[in-house]
Amino acid sequence: MLHWMWLGLAAVGPTLWSIVLLAGHWRADFSVALWLSISASLVCFLVVCLINQSAVRLTPLLLPYLFGLGIAATVFQTTEGRAMAPSLPPAWVIVHVACSIVTYALVTLAAVAALSVFLSERALKRKTVNAMTARLPAVMDTERLQVGLLIAAIVVLLVGLLSGMALQIQETGQMLVADHKSILSIAAFITIAGILVAHRRFGMRGRVATRIVLLAYLLLTLAYPGVKFVHDVLLAAV
Repeated sequence: MLHWMWLGLAAVGPTLWSIVLLAGHWRADFSVALWLSISASLVCFLVVCLINQSAVRLTPLLLPYLFGLGIAATVFQTTEGRAMAPSLPPAWVIVHVACSIVTYALVTLAAVAALSVFLSERALKRKTVNAMTARLPAVMDTERLQVGLLIAAIVVLLVGLLSGMALQIQETGQMLVADHKSILSIAAFITIAGILVAHRRFGMRGRVATRIVLLAYLLLTLAYPGVKFVHDVLLAAV
């Protein structure tokens, strides 16, 4: 019970801070993107844990990583983001941004699950189970969780891609603009779809599946916070 209370508090803190940062206006800078990612990941993790209680055993891997993101978000808190075009339909903007954030949160959790599988299998192979790996969920349970998260992620990502196309048509008259975010997002979609097809048809699992899941996470990281980091931090410093 105490564990659930601390996990709930961990989710409430970043979520409230994100609301404070966005109060009265929309900010699209790198720091806010990180805080939204942290909040969404924790909220999604709470929901996943309520559905699958074995998922709570991923906490030792997830929370330190999100804590590191929180430090990065704090360090870059002063960076200024780019204003969003005021002519875009607010409803479509909300749908597209929400899909992007939720997709990234779900794939973050899938990547953590993949890392758990990798660490557990390596410990079993080397017969060196330690305090960390002993607390992780069973490999079979984690793999099922990973597949479920990827299915949810690809559905939300598809909605995000379609809403993004609608925004591009509204703003530029073109269905798709070949910018970094679009290309990386589509590549992530293809990668996740490939993982699910390979798992269904060939039973792909273990280290190969772990590497591809982490690749999908890398692509989405470059597409979402990565692009903002380049625009708001690196290019701003030039």
